[in-house]
Amino acid sequence: MEKKWWHNKAVYQIYPRSFFDSNGDGIGDLKGIMEKLEYLKKLGVHIIWMCPINKSPNDDNGYDISDYYDIMDEFGTMKDMELLIEACKNYGISIIMDLVLNHSSDEHKWFIEAKSSRESPYRDFYIWRDSINGKVPNELKAFFGGSAWEFDEESGQYYLHSFSKKQPDLNWENSRMRGELYDMINFWIDKGIKGFRLDAIDNISKDLEKKIMNSGPKIHEYLKKMNENTFGKHNQLVTVGETGGATPELAKLYTDPERHELDMIFQFELMGIDGVRSGDWIQKEYSLIDLKNIMTKWQTELNEIGWNSLFWGNHDYPRVVSRFGDHSEDYRILSAKMLATMLHGMKGIPYIYQGEEIGMTNIKFTNIEDYRDVETKNFYKRKIDEGCSMDEIMSYIYRNSRDNARTPMQWDDTEHGGFTKGVPWIKENSNYTTINVKQCLEDKNSIFYHYQKLLKLRQEKEVFVYGSYELIYPEHPQVFAYRRTLEKEKILVICNFYGTETIINIKTNDKPKLLISNYRDTNINIDNLHLRPYEAVIYQMEGGEKE
Repeated sequence: MEKKWWHNKAVYQIYPRSFFDSNGDGIGDLKGIMEKLEYLKKLGVHIIWMCPINKSPNDDNGYDISDYYDIMDEFGTMKDMELLIEACKNYGISIIMDLVLNHSSDEHKWFIEAKSSRESPYRDFYIWRDSINGKVPNELKAFFGGSAWEFDEESGQYYLHSFSKKQPDLNWENSRMRGELYDMINFWIDKGIKGFRLDAIDNISKDLEKKIMNSGPKIHEYLKKMNENTFGKHNQLVTVGETGGATPELAKLYTDPERHELDMIFQFELMGIDGVRSGDWIQKEYSLIDLKNIMTKWQTELNEIGWNSLFWGNHDYPRVVSRFGDHSEDYRILSAKMLATMLHGMKGIPYIYQGEEIGMTNIKFTNIEDYRDVETKNFYKRKIDEGCSMDEIMSYIYRNSRDNARTPMQWDDTEHGGFTKGVPWIKENSNYTTINVKQCLEDKNSIFYHYQKLLKLRQEKEVFVYGSYELIYPEHPQVFAYRRTLEKEKILVICNFYGTETIINIKTNDKPKLLISNYRDTNINIDNLHLRPYEAVIYQMEGGEKE
């Protein structure tokens, strides 16, 4: 496998609206990110991915772009963006930009022109259909609920929207539209952007006659053409595509370097394991064995072809420690470190979502008016119409809402967690007084410093980056353990996923060396390893270990 500059790096995802507010208007901004680059450098981050910063009316918090060539008013100016790019360069940090190419805002000039007349030169930039017997063209549903079709009174046709009705889908069948997007991507490359996260990119190819809304027949053709005309011309760029329903077989096609499509993808098999934001938000039971099988499948299937994106969550999912760990006072720190250890020992690029490195937790607003997420509000309205009780509805929202991940970053224990001197656009989590960056930086045993050590290990030891993966004790109901091997270099990762003790025995011919642990006194004797609640450890093995 050809080695790439980004293979041993970690990506830190920033949700700009909630990261840091520099001017007191209650909304995070580009200057705020600039002010925190020293913090990111201290953590060990070399790449940041910023959620959309383009001009937008914010129906879906920036994922509805009205001008690809401008900056969202609340975030700053193009000059601020240029200064941020330069500042990041000085810190040795590359920027991955979020690109929304499946749809635009209905306030984009293209759509305004498109709906003005059926003869508009921009009409075919979007997907239009006539009504069928006075009704919607077909039964396709939008991801945010309701029909995927919205009637436009002005031109007398329906337009397609995979998400909100204010996010009309772009028509990738139109070569002129594609060319406009290529020009825009090259504009940002020339500005100094080092990579792109391509939002809902598998939705760009559809087959509406067969009611296929993603991974349609032309998806690979579109990606290859985009690669050829934009980022593929630059060796130092990195791309990751959001392809929610991808299988390992599809992932190999997307990410095989010989095919010239994408470098990595985000697949969401793990994200659907417990039913979060799927199946009408109903909780689904799963076991650790199920989780191990999913993680192992992707580790082994993409071992030689493609590259894994490793993540526990992002701006669309609940907080990792509340979802997969234990956010109680007793075990929040231990379980957060355990989850980080398990993920960062794997092959692929780890993605850290802002606040994950200090153990931020889910939010529980008692009033629906305090929520900002369009999907959450749509869910609430639908369940009210269905006659569900308030307690039942809110229990679903507490578990599933995207706003769990979107509350302000908790910088210190001052008002609003130090995020803003104004009124935050969304309320902060009240636990900011005890969970914050300042506290973590002062405590050498904090989650922050555990992440810092993990990122340093990936820089220092190639086995973390290129080593093969082998799951051990696949049927153990409580322990996730695996080996990584690169020639003579070997590591062993062992994680207790639960708040109860257990014992595991691993026979070895050599004395293991402790690399990292979330306890201060982890046992070196792995022939009879007594694992405490949420204990996680990585050993360096000199060779010859066997079960």
